[in-house]
Amino acid sequence: MEEAKIRLVAGLGNPGAEYQRSRHNIGFMVLDRLMADWQLPWDYSQKWRAGWAKWESIILAKPATFMNRSGEAVAAIANFYKIAPAETLVVLDDFALPLGRLRLRAQGSSGGHNGLESVCEHFGTDAVPRLRIGIGAAPAQGATDYVLGRFFEEEQPRLDAAIRRAAEAVKCAIDKGLIAAMNLFNQPQETEEK
Repeated sequence: MEEAKIRLVAGLGNPGAEYQRSRHNIGFMVLDRLMADWQLPWDYSQKWRAGWAKWESIILAKPATFMNRSGEAVAAIANFYKIAPAETLVVLDDFALPLGRLRLRAQGSSGGHNGLESVCEHFGTDAVPRLRIGIGAAPAQGATDYVLGRFFEEEQPRLDAAIRRAAEAVKCAIDKGLIAAMNLFNQPQETEEK
């Protein structure tokens, strides 16, 4: 069976200045990096409730709903462009992974991530490709404050490297397919937090 081509890349995060550059918004940061690399401006669609752009045949999207309602915007765009769940790559944070670690998967559970859970619910399947980006382990108490908080200054070099590498992983998934990207980018890097 032929591998589905990625046609929609959705970065997850929360809208609003107070959440900018927070750990939970690393999906937005990766999309912003892609936009800068491809020199694209963001448009906003009230109908989809999302920032979006088109690069060649690829749609980039940042839902303007809060994280736990991300699926509304992602599914609306996918429905409009007739994009299947398997052709959608969701980019999101993961506090179960060390800072900077990437994990690409073609499907699976949401792992308790409300944004991914919403996307899977709206698509009606867990078979939605995802790129998880490690943001470092959350403390046992205060996980919500941790993910909604900003990165520490000393984490900035690893964060910048993670965003660059995640953008490259997205490009690889688009150009060479998800399996090739998984083989290249699911390996730990020296720049990751141990």
